[in-house]
Amino acid sequence: MTAPASPLPYKIATLCDLRDADGRILLLRRLKQPNYGLVSPIGGKLEMATGEGPADAARREIMEEVGLDVPVSRLHLLGLISEKAYEGSVHWLIFYYRVLGPVWTEPRHMNEGELAWFDLKELDGLPLPETDRKIIYPLVHKHEAEYLAGRAERPGFFAVHIDCSVPGGMTWDVQQG
Repeated sequence: MTAPASPLPYKIATLCDLRDADGRILLLRRLKQPNYGLVSPIGGKLEMATGEGPADAARREIMEEVGLDVPVSRLHLLGLISEKAYEGSVHWLIFYYRVLGPVWTEPRHMNEGELAWFDLKELDGLPLPETDRKIIYPLVHKHEAEYLAGRAERPGFFAVHIDCSVPGGMTWDVQQG
């Protein structure tokens, strides 16, 4: 009998969706793993040793990576994303926060990569993680449509489980939204 495979680690992180006054999204061309060479929102892992909460982690990541002090009251939990066996190496639980109202920072190079603003119409032409392109961004757009149209005070919410362990692809289940 073969020994059972080691369980994959489970990591908890935030992704932070910041927009400028023109509706462009701030993204990072990553120079580090995960997603090396791809474009994704800023964010990072929760400091689990200190018991950091998701909103505080999002606020900290925005300060560290963008230099903006965004109050928790402007952070809207737009999505809860669980990813099973992402890249075959880790399970993720991701809190996707949308910053309400516009922000601004100059595009620049930083430790993690290159920060730049992108029009939402440009997303299809960018090197995005497959999960973002096929699942996360379509759900984000769907659940913020009423907010962007001025018919809601806040975006909606979704929860999705993405199974990346499926040979040759992935499956997902929108569990709330």
